[in-house]
Amino acid sequence: MNTPLHPGGRTPSAGVAVKGRAGADWAGRLEWPARALFGTLLAALTLTATFAGGYVFAGLIGLLAFAAAREWHRMVGGPRYGLAIAGSVVAIAVGLFWCVAARNLLWPALFLAMGSAVAAISASASGVSPFWNAAGTFYIGISALSLTALRVQALQGVAAVLVVFIAVWTADTGAFAAGRFIGGPKLVPALSPNKTWAGFIAGTVLAGAAVALYIGLRGGALWQAALLGLGLALAGHGGDLFESWVKRRVGCKNSGGLIPGHGGVLDRVDSILFAAPVAAVLVFVFGLDPLCGGHS
Repeated sequence: MNTPLHPGGRTPSAGVAVKGRAGADWAGRLEWPARALFGTLLAALTLTATFAGGYVFAGLIGLLAFAAAREWHRMVGGPRYGLAIAGSVVAIAVGLFWCVAARNLLWPALFLAMGSAVAAISASASGVSPFWNAAGTFYIGISALSLTALRVQALQGVAAVLVVFIAVWTADTGAFAAGRFIGGPKLVPALSPNKTWAGFIAGTVLAGAAVALYIGLRGGALWQAALLGLGLALAGHGGDLFESWVKRRVGCKNSGGLIPGHGGVLDRVDSILFAAPVAAVLVFVFGLDPLCGGHS
């Protein structure tokens, strides 16, 4: 049997193999503490900005959108992606500012359309797919605008944003923990080899319970709150799977490495990118009370 060769024609020594396994084991042991530490820091920063509201909240969302857009265009944009990133980031930033200053979403939507056009033209000139670059502006921008609009325009702005965060964070954490400790059949192995049915079910149920607890403490209807949590969790799972599908198409394991234990920013916010627009539609189109009859 032929032994695989390293570049340069040398066979790997036993010492190198042992070091590689030891390094992988050490990295695995550090994953949980790193994930917990940086997840807690990000949550604390996000909650602080949520209660501050206004331009502080929009500024944080804008920074996260910038990092996510950069990772997206690097994945789908080929060797030259700078102009596509600039188009998306400027459009999202101006849209967020307008959302806070003017309290409407018509012009921000037009800004996203213009940023999307810039990204598409840039990609086409570089010989890569204009569709995926254009779609990235809306994919990230609509979620950023949805969160900001919920915070600054909804009557129960803080509660609306907190419900989204509680549902998504609980679903993600529950799915990760149950997948690790319970395991079992894979959810969609063709897209993500690590996601399990146990994690999907546990995360969804925990999200419904967590949202019901939060709204119940505010005097809201428990069954409505549980349904809201379940719906947002399902949307979040959809966002997670969508990003996994995109990464599989372009051959990436993680969108980036900015957040230790989590991968890239896009890996961290992929669930919210689907859940936030769903919450915005429920609140602004269907008139949902995010506290389900509770008090602020």
